[in-house]
Order: sequence, then C-alpha cells, then structure tokens
Amino acid sequence: MPQNRSEHEPSDQQQPPPAQASGPSVPLPAEGRRPATGEGQSRPGTASLPGYDGGTTPAARNEPKRPVTRAGMIWAAVASALVVLVLLIVFILQNQELVQVKFFGLQGAVALGIALFIAAVGGGVLVAMAGAARIIQLRAAEHRRRVSATRRR
Repeated sequence: MPQNRSEHEPSDQQQPPPAQASGPSVPLPAEGRRPATGEGQSRPGTASLPGYDGGTTPAARNEPKRPVTRAGMIWAAVASALVVLVLLIVFILQNQELVQVKFFGLQGAVALGIALFIAAVGGGVLVAMAGAARIIQLRAAEHRRRVSATRRR
C-alpha cells in the first residue's frame, strides 16, 4: 500500500540506478557488512536536515587529502598563541584590583591579574626546568648506551 508523502519530504530509500550491461560491475557488499555511506544509502536521521541531500562525504568521494605542512602547523600554533594572548590580556585588564603580596619577607601591592600571571609564569618555568632535566638525563643515558655499544665491537 503506497504511503502519501508530500513533495518536500525526501524519500527514506534511494532508488539504485538501472544496471548497465556494458559498464563495469559494482561490487556488492559482503554478507554481514553494512554498506558504507555513499554506497546507495543515506545516513540515518539526516532526511529532515535542510540542504542535506544524503550524498557522500568528501572522503567517500575520493577527494585528495591535503598534506600537513610545517607552514600550516606554524600558522596554527601562532593563531592559537594569539588567541591565548588576547584572553590573557583581557584577564589582566579585568583584574586590576590591588592585592597585598608577600614573598620571602618582601611585600608589596600588585594588581591581581599581574600577580596571577607572575605565578603562572613561575610555575611554567619550574615545569620547563623539570622537563629539561629529564631530557638531559635521557640524552646522557642514550650517549652511555652508544659508547658501550661501540666498545663491544
């Protein structure tokens, strides 16, 4: 019994194209395997999305992948750093209240945003020092391994 559908509702099932006798044969999906999107199936739940035709994704259309370049990675890093810097400047500007700071007998009044920034930079320096110490330790161990390997020969 046919269902009444309006012209605006897309069909849940797509009709496969008629088979051509002279064209290459299309491999059928293996048993127990669902056909990938673009193999005659639309994605579930996308029939009601405006502007979505149920077509294939760019990866399924065999479009070439864009290579990741150093320039692209540097651009992304600089853009990310710029966003963080802008957020940091906004944070410092919004926290201008003076706070009393004491450190090893020294005391003074500093803007809250600046005090927190100095604390964060100090923490970053400590983490960088610990990382540098570990890198030096690993390089020394690798150097000792190489030297002992060349002596055995």
